[in-house]
Amino acid sequence: MIRKRTIPLAALALFLASAGLALAQEPPATIEEAKPEETLISLLRKGGVVMFPLALCSVAALGIGVERLISLRRSAVVPEDFLPRLLKHLRDAKDGTAPAIRFCEDSGTPAGRIFRAGLIHLERGDQALVEKALEDAGGREVSKLKRSLRWLAIIATISPLLGLLGTVYGMIAAFQTATAVGSGKAEMLAQGIYEALVTTAAGLTIAIPVLLLYQYLASRIDARIDVVDAMADEFLEFCHRWKSGDTKL
Repeated sequence: MIRKRTIPLAALALFLASAGLALAQEPPATIEEAKPEETLISLLRKGGVVMFPLALCSVAALGIGVERLISLRRSAVVPEDFLPRLLKHLRDAKDGTAPAIRFCEDSGTPAGRIFRAGLIHLERGDQALVEKALEDAGGREVSKLKRSLRWLAIIATISPLLGLLGTVYGMIAAFQTATAVGSGKAEMLAQGIYEALVTTAAGLTIAIPVLLLYQYLASRIDARIDVVDAMADEFLEFCHRWKSGDTKL
């Protein structure tokens, strides 16, 4: 069974492949003159130097996307059995919250860092301090997770702009060439514009799937936050009972 996290990458690869084939399609040949067949590589070469930063953007987006899909999996953010094990450490502890704090530190997850902040205040503060610590730590962790998607947002924004910039440069060159040539201006101008539009198509081909991937990862972060919120409510209820000496849930 294909795992959910492979869906965005499969969609991205399918989109890029289909767009590449569309770009590489041979334009209809006229009766008078048959045009040489265009390949994807030859067409991309006509895009000029702007194709290099666009290629870099595509590679960077793919690498960041794979890394974020792995880093935002459930077990890396909020392990499935995290809260039951945490409460067990509190329930069985004979020396206060120290075992539970060590458990949170050893988990190395955002959930561990959030609940560690609450545990620190559990013995020396009231319920309000614990709740405030959870909120503050949760806000910091959410900000970190959101910032980790920043480069995907940047790539999705600048790719169409780079493509448009390449098209503008290409059209300037096409008009300059057509102006310098006395005859055959229309055909030469059309060919120049045709080649100049390659960079715009490439920029959009990169930006659209990257934007979709960004939105998917952002929704995954939101889903993880919802899980942590539900766990925090249960944790606070347990803390109230733990302070009163009743640890039965």
